[in-house]
Amino acid sequence: MPGIDWVEVVAENICPGHLPEPVLRLRERGVTVIPHGVSLGLGDAERPDPARLTALAERAEALGAPLVTEHIAFVRAGGKRTASPHLEAGHLLPVPRTYDALDVLCENIRIAQDALPVPLAVENIAALVAWPGEELTEGQFLTELVERTGVRLLIDVANLHTNHVNRGEDPAEALSALPVEAIAYVHVAGGFERDGVWHDSHAHPVPQPVLDILADLASRVAPPGVLLERDERFPEPAELERELAAIRETVRAHRPSAPRTAAPVRPAAPTGASTEAARDRLALAQTSLLSALVAGTPAPEGFDRRRLAVQSRALTGKRADVVAKVAPELPVILGDAYRPAFVAYAQNRPMSRGYRHDALDFTEHVLAEGRPEDPEARRELTDWWLDRVGPKPMAERPVARFARRVRLALGRG
Repeated sequence: MPGIDWVEVVAENICPGHLPEPVLRLRERGVTVIPHGVSLGLGDAERPDPARLTALAERAEALGAPLVTEHIAFVRAGGKRTASPHLEAGHLLPVPRTYDALDVLCENIRIAQDALPVPLAVENIAALVAWPGEELTEGQFLTELVERTGVRLLIDVANLHTNHVNRGEDPAEALSALPVEAIAYVHVAGGFERDGVWHDSHAHPVPQPVLDILADLASRVAPPGVLLERDERFPEPAELERELAAIRETVRAHRPSAPRTAAPVRPAAPTGASTEAARDRLALAQTSLLSALVAGTPAPEGFDRRRLAVQSRALTGKRADVVAKVAPELPVILGDAYRPAFVAYAQNRPMSRGYRHDALDFTEHVLAEGRPEDPEARRELTDWWLDRVGPKPMAERPVARFARRVRLALGRG
């Protein structure tokens, strides 16, 4: 397609030493490739994992990227700080717009900035639920964040639309309060509405309300770049080109009459105050919310229980979908029984170690319950599990294979 200057890749989906052939071809054509992280957890109560930061830095260097992007979100909770089990959301969840969360987020972003070889930009996320007792608006929160850290912003106008439908937040009001001079680039995406809730799917056409918000933003500042996010259910090339053309025309037709020159964003001097107390308070709040979403504990006070139920079902559905992608053999072996079996499993077993381990734990659970009933399918599922639980294929370790089979047999007893 003509006029494609740059693209994004999900950072966690590529290996620096083995870049996919299409990505290599894009780079050979001079197309810039930006790594877009989804699992760093800059909004977590804990400091960023050094190993995750190293991995993100390696991908930026492998791609020759001019910057790296991540999200203003938390993705995990629990652990030593709360004396509770470690929990993984497998999804981007909103941080409360409080001064505690802001202090923690600023320190986490500074840590990430120091570890990355290129500038960092952070994205506003879509949310189904709102935190009670928030102290700042979206615009105030992001302005403080930019002023304290000098971080750039990746503004997702589709997420502003999502938050308008789901939380009643005015996109124009949010844009008017944003430090638009800090924008690195803009995301546009499609979604769908079901039962009064907007789902940011990245798999549907961009609706007019999202283009209207893009037009509002483009009238305030000329965005350095605009990217269409489409993760699946790709349309025919002609339809995709029409969608890109509509986005380009929206930006062109609403250029500000007097474009602002982007002012340099300088980080404020760190205060030197410890964030440990703020981290402890934030950890308790995030663990309480995430536990309600993935472990069935009572909803924290002040949250909309209906919205929490919608979010919980969405998290379980996404978890089932991602496990099916990580381990595509499972839905093949289990057939139509895969999804109901996984949903039943997930309701009482929160993810704690990532999707690969989730697939293995689910499979062990199914086998320990004596399923599937078909002997051939059960044998195939057992062999699949045995070949993946150890450091090398079980075919090379007959004694270990026998021991694992005994373990499964004992588990069924």
